[in-house]
Amino acid sequence: MTRPPAPDADSPPDPVRASAASAPGPRRRWAGRNYTLLSLAAVITNLGASGALIASAFAVLEAGGSATDVGLVAAARTTALIVFVLLGGAVADRIPRHRVMVVANTVNCTSQGVFAALVITDQAQVWQMVLLSAVGGTGHAFFAPAAEGMVLSSVTGEQAGRAFALFRVGINGAGIGGAALGGAMVAAVGPGWVLAVDAAAFAVAAALRAFLDVSGIPERRPGGSIVADLKVGWREVTGRPWLWSIVLQFAVVNAVVAAAEAVYGPLVAREHLGGAEPWGLAMGAFAAGTLAGALVMTRWKPRRVLLAGVLCVFPFALPPAALAVPLPVAWLAAVMFVSGACIEVFAVAWMMALHQEIPEDKLSRVSSYDWLGSIALIPVTTALAGPVQDLVGRSAALWGCAALVVALTAAVLSVPDVRQLRRRTEQAAAGSAGTDRGGGTDAGNGTGGAADGEQPVDQPIVKAPSGGSGDGTASASPTG
Repeated sequence: MTRPPAPDADSPPDPVRASAASAPGPRRRWAGRNYTLLSLAAVITNLGASGALIASAFAVLEAGGSATDVGLVAAARTTALIVFVLLGGAVADRIPRHRVMVVANTVNCTSQGVFAALVITDQAQVWQMVLLSAVGGTGHAFFAPAAEGMVLSSVTGEQAGRAFALFRVGINGAGIGGAALGGAMVAAVGPGWVLAVDAAAFAVAAALRAFLDVSGIPERRPGGSIVADLKVGWREVTGRPWLWSIVLQFAVVNAVVAAAEAVYGPLVAREHLGGAEPWGLAMGAFAAGTLAGALVMTRWKPRRVLLAGVLCVFPFALPPAALAVPLPVAWLAAVMFVSGACIEVFAVAWMMALHQEIPEDKLSRVSSYDWLGSIALIPVTTALAGPVQDLVGRSAALWGCAALVVALTAAVLSVPDVRQLRRRTEQAAAGSAGTDRGGGTDAGNGTGGAADGEQPVDQPIVKAPSGGSGDGTASASPTG
């Protein structure tokens, strides 16, 4: 999606948001054509991706790979995402975002299609799967920032929060259904055909995203280098204390929760809870909680949007604490449900804050820094989880994970902007468009604006992208 620089007092109306507002019928203020297409495409890709996450692991094992090989295939995707996500954000703010999304989906369709063909014909080797997984992660590195910027630009008015929440309901529901369907299909027809379905889902999503309406959006003016664009995005992040503090918070929260749930959780389940089935029940309860939290946010409009969201991060310390005890399966499932619901409240609140405070032409770059923060430490903590357990014991390691979540969340609440940032009404937002969205200081909510004033040219983690999965991995929401 090509967009002009952030609007000022003399700028014409925002074409994408105007198109959403002008859509006929009772949904006209938030569910226009772009929102509908983006939501449908995200649901389709999440259905395929959730099944593919299961299928890829079984494909490695059926090809004779070990548990280490399964980890290598997963790590290749994450590593590529970490390496390329900042570049993806800069590109998505320079050229039309929908084109970036379509190309990324095409790349993922191709890589998953080749992966499927190799598995179906019994020709797959571990090195090939690692390479194809890295290609998928690279595609996602370009897709995720573009998708987040596109979704945030597709809604407007008082119902923006509700629109985000309903979007999350769709992708979370698709993730739950896709995982169940994918697991059944792996058992019935084998992992290769599940990967083929995921490739087809990417093809359909690319076609839908190709029809996004950007006809009224003027081309951006030529800008400087990619490095200069990334510097602008960096100043956008560091110039807002609420933004960089929460990105840092989730860099650690995501990392320790990933270690607790991906490494310690299955071990606790095997030794104390009865094996994989009760652990699957607990993870299913978490997924159901995210769906419930998104449904809550279709109705609730917290005035202090970030305060409400960050307070809901505290319960995310409960799952590692429950595993440290460990609690019986029923109580663990209840804890996982509550934490899933609360983190989804945060996810929608975070989207609302970004939608309101970040200039539209910088959304993808800000999202790329957010994504980098959200995933950068996950490979480190998952790799160190075993040695830490050997050093201090599993229970102490899990209590340490819970303590870090609580301490970092309390620290973020000490940032005045986090406590004071308020959800603006449509009238207030329109009246302040020349300052708040253009990078000046927002005196009404205590948040600083952009420090640069430049005009550049167009989910397991807690915070996942708002645009839905783009690489064959399920979004587990965030930031993003």
